[in-house]
Amino acid sequence: MKTLLRNIIWLVLLAPAVYLAVVWNKIPATVPTHFDIHGNADGYSSRESFQRIIVALIIINAGVYLIVSNIYRIDPKKTASLNKDRMQRMGLYVCAYLSAISMMVIYASMHNDPSVIMKFVFIAMGLLFALIGSNMYNIKPNYFAGMRLPWTLESEDNWRRTHRLAGKLWFFGGLCIALTAFIFAGDSALYVSAVIMAAIIIIPVIYSYRIYKNQTNKL
Repeated sequence: MKTLLRNIIWLVLLAPAVYLAVVWNKIPATVPTHFDIHGNADGYSSRESFQRIIVALIIINAGVYLIVSNIYRIDPKKTASLNKDRMQRMGLYVCAYLSAISMMVIYASMHNDPSVIMKFVFIAMGLLFALIGSNMYNIKPNYFAGMRLPWTLESEDNWRRTHRLAGKLWFFGGLCIALTAFIFAGDSALYVSAVIMAAIIIIPVIYSYRIYKNQTNKL
């Protein structure tokens, strides 16, 4: 299983490099490397600089995976080691998301189509939220991942109930964000996604605080 996971990680990490090598001859001399919130290119680099940017993104992606998948090792919570498998899965999800974004940047260098770029971003972001949500429901108390609030860290019951709700919200909210790419266009998709993201973060916080207040009043 460890060997399989390691091979998958390598495939995901190197996918942008392979894609870039395949389409290298199609990359123009001047490449868009920065985009505004509407997906329009507003920054350009040479093809050689673009190559270095992709390599840097791959290195950063590898670093992010190592941090996310191993952060449990320095968590002071005694139950943190129980999160090992979940954190490694989340690390894989984040790694896949960043690789997908890198490949989208490569695609955008050849096809300056803002609508396609924004649609891809919403789909990728939504799926990332959904995948994280699918693992959140059973994550154990820790100081690095999840709804790390004073009252959830103090009470395992509060933590468990909060993350069961948060997991469902993040999963279905993520799917809704992905769907906005097909239902809404332009700024509408951006605003709807922002509202959904705010809701799936704020609702669990309010819910956990109400649990905390109810438990405190019973003492």
